[in-house]
Amino acid sequence: MTAQPTSTPRRFLFVEWEGGGNLPPALGLARRLVARGHDVRVLSEPCNEAEVRAAGCAFVPYRRAPHRADKSPASAFVRDWEAKSPLAAFALLGERLWFGPARAYAEDVLDELARRPADALAVSEGLFGGLLAAEQARVPAALLIPSFYPFPAPGFPPPTGAVPARGPLGRARDALAGALVRRLFARGLPALNAARADLGLAPLRHPFEQIARAARVLVLTSRAFDFPAEGLPPNVRYVGPVLDDPPWAGTWDAPWPDGHPDPLVVVGLSTTPQGQEAVLRRAIAALGELPVRGLVTTGPTLDPAAFPAPPNVVVRAAAPHARVFPEATAVVTHAGHGTVIRALACGVPLVCLPMGRDQAGNAARVVARGAGVRLSAQASAAAIRDAVRRVLDEPGFREGARRLAAAIAAEAGRPDAVEELERLATPHEVRPPRAAGAPAARSA
Repeated sequence: MTAQPTSTPRRFLFVEWEGGGNLPPALGLARRLVARGHDVRVLSEPCNEAEVRAAGCAFVPYRRAPHRADKSPASAFVRDWEAKSPLAAFALLGERLWFGPARAYAEDVLDELARRPADALAVSEGLFGGLLAAEQARVPAALLIPSFYPFPAPGFPPPTGAVPARGPLGRARDALAGALVRRLFARGLPALNAARADLGLAPLRHPFEQIARAARVLVLTSRAFDFPAEGLPPNVRYVGPVLDDPPWAGTWDAPWPDGHPDPLVVVGLSTTPQGQEAVLRRAIAALGELPVRGLVTTGPTLDPAAFPAPPNVVVRAAAPHARVFPEATAVVTHAGHGTVIRALACGVPLVCLPMGRDQAGNAARVVARGAGVRLSAQASAAAIRDAVRRVLDEPGFREGARRLAAAIAAEAGRPDAVEELERLATPHEVRPPRAAGAPAARSA
């Protein structure tokens, strides 16, 4: 889409947190809105201030909600990588982000709206408090999903790395998994309803009703990448990925001469702590046994000097994916959505080593599209080496990645997130929330 100024500037408030991959696409949207002449503020944690201002937005810090002054592992307040199981990690997210501090997030948003009103809110996935504030202030809100659609829907497999069901047993599996997800989210209902009561709002029957009250749910990925669902709520829109590199990605000057014959393999794991040090070391060892050029990025929280590498591997804190991925032949990743979708947009196949969060679901979609392979995060260096060799040698993986690249490019002409947000901020688009407890409508 173009960055031409709009004739009617609007005021947008983004509600964000430091969750790693959620921030770059949100700030990419904010940057595009600024370029079109809109007034954009970002309410977030102090550690994100430099990135927010680099996007051309005003920065507003949290006062009550959880917040970090820096991005060191020691300052993280969710710490889901320390959980003993996926269920324990889910509980930590609910307690420390989604539901436990919902009132604090809502009060910070309401304070900022009282200071300076907004025409629309853009709320990061999981920040139920931001949606609460939007409902209380009667300001239309869009929930930003920086990955595949994560909630139960007919035809969707569970978000645990499964693929779509086949046959009655598979459909029964998906129905049971969906019921389990709903039950897990329901554990946050008492805290959410307590926050709603404090804000003078009627109670809900389930937290998903809060999401149904959002004017939009914007899924920031390619529809071709996600699995097809038989029906999604009517407020859901697939608006395509936002592929901006963060400012800290820096620049890239290849240390190899032009025309080097060995393929380039890029290793990019999480930009936030996930206990990924051992995986990085095994990936480095794997590349050292292959006739490749290896570029390994540690992310901003790890020191590249702590990872010795063989002569054919370079270790850097970061490198801009927009510059590096078009030259790459394969990408080894934890399967965070940002890395996966950037690689696929360039037609580059992947070796996925998911470690938590949305990563197993992203890896499942890569494998289902024939665009890469999946290994356990505990895979040995030899297993990673063999997987990289397979992705390099078998042309079907590159063909699968190129098919997705073509599909992603073909979707670029459809309405995107910027257009959806502009419509949302236009007065005639504002709709009152549904009555408390009303079920979400569904459409094919």
